[in-house]
Amino acid sequence: MNRTSLDVSAQLLRKEAFIEGRWVSAASTFPVLDPATGEEIAKVSDCGTKEAQDAVNAAYKAFHPWKSHTAKERSILLRKWFDLINQHKEDLAKLITAESVGILTHYIPPMKESVGEMTYSASFLEWFSEEARRVYGDIVAPPAKDRKILLLKQPVGVASIITPWNFPSAMITRKVGAALAVGCTVVVKPAEDTPLSALALAELSVQAGIPPGVFNVVPCSREKTPAVGELLCTDPLVAKISFTGSTATGKILLRHAAGTVKRVSMELGGHAPFIVFDSADVDKAVAGAMASKFRNSGQTCVCSNRFLVQSGIHDAFMEKLAKAMDAQLKVGHGSEPTTTQGPLINTRAAEKVENQIADAVAQGAVIVRGGKRLGGSFMQPTLLSSVNTDMLCMQEETFGPLIPVVK
Repeated sequence: MNRTSLDVSAQLLRKEAFIEGRWVSAASTFPVLDPATGEEIAKVSDCGTKEAQDAVNAAYKAFHPWKSHTAKERSILLRKWFDLINQHKEDLAKLITAESVGILTHYIPPMKESVGEMTYSASFLEWFSEEARRVYGDIVAPPAKDRKILLLKQPVGVASIITPWNFPSAMITRKVGAALAVGCTVVVKPAEDTPLSALALAELSVQAGIPPGVFNVVPCSREKTPAVGELLCTDPLVAKISFTGSTATGKILLRHAAGTVKRVSMELGGHAPFIVFDSADVDKAVAGAMASKFRNSGQTCVCSNRFLVQSGIHDAFMEKLAKAMDAQLKVGHGSEPTTTQGPLINTRAAEKVENQIADAVAQGAVIVRGGKRLGGSFMQPTLLSSVNTDMLCMQEETFGPLIPVVK
């Protein structure tokens, strides 16, 4: 079987932008690639500033009638969307696996984990469908006898939703569910690597009865992302920006948002430490390290990045961690049932990890396991010892299957 073929409902395999309830073709397309093989999965409309502006206008036009819906009406529609996602979660999981080779862990097969992500994604819509009915105001005790203070909660308006590739459905439903529940409308710009998941959600939003213009999706290539992102952050009709991604990109979006003083929510990259003291249970520490580092081949914003191990337990920890990596990690394509570690999302991601390993070794680090790039965007899960804080892997987020250990 061709691994890049998509055995999903044609209804869910959408390739055009979704604006004001209509499927809209752009002047050009860009390819969505299988990260494991580099082969093309589909060609998707490559939206520019025109399509992004149309989407913002559509969302603004839809905002006033949408916010006039009762909380119960919005709740019912979100619940229908939730039900439809659950009905189609197998096909939606196949899209995730094809675009990003699954949200992989060190112990769960890729498709099972992708189905899990869809359950997780749908749960946000279920949650916010209920919370929509509970957006209450407050009556506050006034400082003067002739005053009354009423606090009313109102939707802010159009929200620009900019999401990453590594949880391509859950990142959208978590943000969009909250926005729609309170009466906001949205324009979603999905990551260029994973637009198919976002567009499938749009198709199901139509089936759920979400009104035109309330939910819009503008996919675009890496080349057009800066211009589209700038428009979504500077247009005066946009009231709110929600972004999950790198710190560097977040800084750019904050600068764009400053001109019109927009409300902004940022979930940016980190440099999380994993600390093991001499008093730790070594087996539990190793199990924690495996779970914390190798989910999705190290490509989540909550993966541990720096490993700091006290000297008294260091050698035992390293020995057991190396054995656990040998026993539990298998690199391969996400469609293979035995795979636990898929490729990184693209060759740039693999090159970053490769450069961090080379830099560490040049400064005296020792490769205990792995250390090699296997072609394309595949990287061996890698364990380094004799690491110091001057190395790149200790200075910047890795976003890959690398464990650098400082004794």
